[in-house]
Amino acid sequence: MKKIIIAAAVLVFIGLLIWQIYARILEQRTSVNRRAMRPVPVEVSPVARRTIRDVAVFTGTLLPRSQFVAAPKVPGRLEKLLVNIGDTVRNGDLIAELDSAEYAQQVAQAQAELDVSRASLADSRSALEVAEREYGRARELREQKVTSEAELDEARARSEAARAKFEVAQAQIQQRQAALKAAEVRLSYTRIHVSWDDGEGERVVAERFVDEGAMLRANDPIVSIVNLNTVTAVINVIERDFPSIRLGQEAAISADAYPGREFKGTVVRRAPVLREESRQARVEIEVPNPDRSLAAGMFVRARIQFAEQPDATVVPVSALVRRDSLEGVFLVEAGEKGDKARFVAIDTGFKEGEWVEVLRPPLEGRVVTLGQHLLEDGANITIAQEKPAAGEPESAALSGREGPS
Repeated sequence: MKKIIIAAAVLVFIGLLIWQIYARILEQRTSVNRRAMRPVPVEVSPVARRTIRDVAVFTGTLLPRSQFVAAPKVPGRLEKLLVNIGDTVRNGDLIAELDSAEYAQQVAQAQAELDVSRASLADSRSALEVAEREYGRARELREQKVTSEAELDEARARSEAARAKFEVAQAQIQQRQAALKAAEVRLSYTRIHVSWDDGEGERVVAERFVDEGAMLRANDPIVSIVNLNTVTAVINVIERDFPSIRLGQEAAISADAYPGREFKGTVVRRAPVLREESRQARVEIEVPNPDRSLAAGMFVRARIQFAEQPDATVVPVSALVRRDSLEGVFLVEAGEKGDKARFVAIDTGFKEGEWVEVLRPPLEGRVVTLGQHLLEDGANITIAQEKPAAGEPESAALSGREGPS
């Protein structure tokens, strides 16, 4: 009997426990249904029609249009350095001088050797004239049968020997002149000038590598010279964007150093191959820089427009949601008992800034831009705020899709 009472008590306890669990589940379902019926406050924005652009933004680095290092062609001590970092130089300007005493002495020695050779040439010319006169007299005497054939041959030999010495003296003059010229050239190398072939213009001293008094070897760098009148923005383009890059395309260049300012550039070079390790191609954009605001080495962003779609249907990017792996928007539908949100799957096109193009299906009306994460298809909504239709989407420096670094 006792066991029956205990078993009955256990069954009653289990029944009460099951009832409490069921009541709690029922209460939760009722609460959920009530919340589902309660309108969700949202913000909406009208579907608009306007021009939208396919714009890509790439990051890159600025390089000078041209750069070279000024260095001596001969060794020596740096006696004077006439330029410093930031100085402007023109084509042909003197920028440095080496100690020239040794090279000046070589010029003086070469000049003295040339003078000796000229004196030797004069002596050889005189000896040649005497030998030719003697040979002429010997020939006349031989014709008169006064001298022997041997004496004529001896006079001829002296004349030919004198002519050979004269020709040697002439060759020595040319040799000494060449040596003097070489010495003068080496002496001129102690005065270091800058020069370039792409027009006059001006260049800027970017770096200084040595100071006055330094002993330099041939080709030791003194300063580097850069052309900043035009700079080159170097970007890397991935395979997806490679076909869209064309020579002559305009690009808008922005730098963190000048917020809100854009510099106009033009695509001038595109590598014909993609690097295998990164699957990216090098693209160069020339940017006029007459006031030299941009400096080589700056980090920049290049905005390039690939296409433009006029009178496109657009919605704010904030309106996009995903439901069951579908991308779409919640469209506002007016009803007798209040507004509802209807989920519409869409195909998107160009994206620019805060706007995205809707390709399919045709859309009209208003879309939910805030609060849509709480919505399901057919949910009741209450509009807390409605944003007015904006004008053309802004073409800010960072609008469009991001390209690679």
